[in-house]
Amino acid sequence: MKPTFYNCDCHIHMVLDGADWKRAVDRHRQQPEDGWIRQVLRHYQELGFSYLRDGGDRWGVGKRARELAGEYGIRYRTPLSPLCKTGHYGGFIGTRYETLEEYGVLVRKARAEGADFVKIMISGLMDFDRFGVLTEEGLSAGEIRELIHIAHEEGFPVMAHANGPRTVEAAARAGVDSVEHGAYLDENALCAMKEAGTVWVPTLSTIGNLRGKGRFRETAVEAILESAMENVRRFAGMGGLLAPGTDAGAWAVPHGSRTEFALLEQALEGMERTSLERGTEKICVTF
Repeated sequence: MKPTFYNCDCHIHMVLDGADWKRAVDRHRQQPEDGWIRQVLRHYQELGFSYLRDGGDRWGVGKRARELAGEYGIRYRTPLSPLCKTGHYGGFIGTRYETLEEYGVLVRKARAEGADFVKIMISGLMDFDRFGVLTEEGLSAGEIRELIHIAHEEGFPVMAHANGPRTVEAAARAGVDSVEHGAYLDENALCAMKEAGTVWVPTLSTIGNLRGKGRFRETAVEAILESAMENVRRFAGMGGLLAPGTDAGAWAVPHGSRTEFALLEQALEGMERTSLERGTEKICVTF
C-alpha cells in the first residue's frame, strides 16, 4: 500500500526528548526505558503514524522501539547505532571508528545485529547564529565514497547526515540513498542528488522550530530557514525525491511535531507533490 505524506516520519530519534539531550540519554543509559518508548509510540499511534525511521543511537533505544512498534501498528526502521569518525561530529550519539577497516568491522557487526540500513555522519551541523556557517567541514570525497561503497557491498541502504554543498554532492555521486538535513546546497549538489535518485530529507523543523525561542539570533534562523525552503522548492522543481522527516528528539522538535509538514507545504505551495510521494514511498519501501 502506498504510504501517504502525513503518516510517516522519516527521521526521528527515539532516544531523545526534544528538550535536554543529556537528560534524555541518561534515561536509557543502563538499558532502554520501555515506559518512555511505549509512551512515545502510543503518541505516534494516536496521531495516525504508521512508519517511523530512526536516526539511531548507541544505547539500543531505537532497536527496542522496533521490537515494540508492531504492537502500535507502526513499521519501524533503525540503523542501530550511527557511525562517525573519531574527532568529528556524532560521537555524542553514535559509535566511533578511526579507520576504514574499523568502519568495515562495524558495518558487518550491524548486519549481524539486524540493522535495517547504515547511517554515516559525514559533516558538522549548522551554526544557527551565523548564516552559511557549519560547525565543521565534511569528510573528503574519497572517504565518503569508500564509506558508502563498503555499506552497499554489505547490502545496506545508506543514510547520510550531511551538510554543505561539496559534502552532499560527493555523497550523491557515490550513490548515497538518502541525505539528511542538507544545509546550504548549490545547483551542483541538487543536480547530483536528482541524477542519483537520492532522497533528500531536509528536516526543516530543526530550523523552523527555533523561531521565537530566544536561543539563537532570529535573523540567522530566518535566513537559514528561507535558504533551506528555497532549495526544497528548487529540488522539487527538478523532480528530485523528497521525504518528510522532523528529526524528532532534537532540541525544540518534540515527538509527533507537525511543523515539518507545514513547512514542506509552504515550500511546495502550488507545486505537484509527485516528488514528495515518490521520495517517501522509496524510503518506506527500501529502508
